[in-house]
This record gives sequence, structure tokens and C-alpha cells, in this order.
Amino acid sequence: MLTLTKKELIAIGFGPSQSADIIRRSKRLMVSKGFGYYTSKRLGRVPVKAVEEVLGICIADEKGELFDATSK
Repeated sequence: MLTLTKKELIAIGFGPSQSADIIRRSKRLMVSKGFGYYTSKRLGRVPVKAVEEVLGICIADEKGELFDATSK
């Protein structure tokens, strides 16, 4: 399973506060789906699919590689 951290979200172009909020919302989504593991405050890694669901956009290609906002 491909996962993301706050630092990785920052690296692909999101700001620090926005990245933290995305991780927080993704963890909340995973808990609502029954994955109690994500209730841990120290856990900062969430599945890419959860992040994509929160954002409503695709951030990884079919190979599982993250899109890079800095390269064009």
C-alpha cells in the first residue's frame, strides 16, 4: 500500500499547514471506515487513496508514483 506523510505532501507542492490538515482529515476518514489504528496522535502516515478521497483529485499515477508539482 502506498502511503504519504506531511513531509511528502510538502515535497509535492502543498504548504505545511495544508499538509498537516490533509493528514488529519485522512486519518479521520480512515477511522470512520473502521480502521482504529489511525486514532494514534503519533501516526503521521496515511494511505494515498485516503488522501485522494479527501482532496477529490488523483495524486499518484497508475504505477503508484506521486505526481511532482515542481516538474513540468
